[in-house]
Amino acid sequence: MSKKLFLDTNIVLDLLGEREPFYIPSAQLATLADQKKVKLIVSPISFATVNYFLAKSEGISNAKEKLRKFKILCEIATINESIVEKALHSDFEDFEDALQYFCALDSKCEIIITRNHKDFKHSLLPVMSAEEYLKSV
Repeated sequence: MSKKLFLDTNIVLDLLGEREPFYIPSAQLATLADQKKVKLIVSPISFATVNYFLAKSEGISNAKEKLRKFKILCEIATINESIVEKALHSDFEDFEDALQYFCALDSKCEIIITRNHKDFKHSLLPVMSAEEYLKSV
């Protein structure tokens, strides 16, 4: 069975915004998902945030089109009352990071992929960059 990887917002932004030097590793993760070698899990918050930034830089229709195509490669995590409650009572300094973390746990992800390891210092899940994950497989 393929590993379930939770993608933090910055990784999705690297991919869809083609942000160098981070684009290639994020694109390689997308390729692994396309080949069914990994499952990518993304929170609804990431879709909203990425849409916001892409719409500002590339226009609304381009942003939505990129997100539509990306949606084919990933599963959307659920945010519900329980996740919000856990995030509100967690040791995470940043509420959005807490929501992301509890989405990852709830979705039974095995690894969190992010460029901001420090945001997940309270994580019980392994936290890796896209590059670190790719080197490990």
